[in-house]
This record gives sequence, structure tokens and C-alpha cells, in this order.
Amino acid sequence: LLPLAALVAAVAVLCGCERSGQPGIRLKADPEHFPTLKTVNVDSYVSDSSYTRYRITSPLWLMFEEAREPHWNFPKGLYAVRYDNAMNENGSFTADSATYFSKKKLWRFDSNVRIINISGDKFLTQQLFWDQQAEKLYCDSFIHIERADRIIEGYGFESNQQMTEYQIFHPTGAFPSSDFGAAGQ
Repeated sequence: LLPLAALVAAVAVLCGCERSGQPGIRLKADPEHFPTLKTVNVDSYVSDSSYTRYRITSPLWLMFEEAREPHWNFPKGLYAVRYDNAMNENGSFTADSATYFSKKKLWRFDSNVRIINISGDKFLTQQLFWDQQAEKLYCDSFIHIERADRIIEGYGFESNQQMTEYQIFHPTGAFPSSDFGAAGQ
């Protein structure tokens, strides 16, 4: 009976249980470096008005909600597919890593950022920001855009959330897509 009582007491201490006002084990972790939630192999659907709008997948999602600047981190990449009302794909997005600053409602996507909008236009850049409150996407880095009729390149970019109305601040070239043969395919 004594060994069983010792085992129960040890399990209670190891689990950090608190009983009758006695403190359990408390762990101190640096909220800047230790996530409050870790999720692996994320596969999530986002719906709006009873329609599935997006499928989001990521190998790793870390939430740092107790950090000075609360954020979510997707260090191994993020992939999203957009759907129309009939569940046909009508856009996609991928980045090698992503960070969402939850208080600011601001996304930062880094390295090999690739977007295909509803019109089939392709956007490639190394860094992109999405300000959800301002409902715009932007970057200061190089951007390459492949449209059906032309390829546009430059530095600095701003767009609406649908990536259908946009401007490049410092264009370096606009070329007819016929100059590149089967560009965009």
C-alpha cells in the first residue's frame, strides 16, 4: 500500500496538480521563445457564409500569444488555396515562411512568395505584407508579375486584397508575354 501511495503522490507532483491549496510544479518559460501552442501538419478550411473559401496547410504552426508582440509563426511554410462557391480552385498562395502579428492583424510572408489571383495572374516576390485592417498587400522588394498579355517587373508594390488592382512603384520592365514564348505556363 505504501509504494502505491508514493506512486500516486509522485504522479500528482509531476503533473503539476494542485490539491487543497498546495502548490504544484510551475514551469517558467520565456514567452518570446517558447510557443503557447504548437501544431504540426495543419490542414484547415476557412468558410464564409456557408461556403468553403480557403484551405490552408502548413507543416508547423507556432503561436506566441504571451510574447511582447503576440504572433503566429509558420517557419516551414504556408500554402493556401482559394475556392469559389462551387468549390473550384480560383487562386493559390505559397511562401517558405510566414508570421502573423495578431494585435496588428498584419501578415509577413518571406522567401519564394507565389500568388495566383482569380484572373490567373502570377505574382512572385521574396517578401510580402498583408495588412488586414487596411485591406491591402504590399512590398518594397522586387516583384515579378506574369499576366496573360505581359510580364511586369519592378520594385515596390501595393494591391487590394484580391490582387486584382495593383501598382508597381518602381517598374523596371513590362514585356509582351509573346516575347517569352509560353510565359506563365
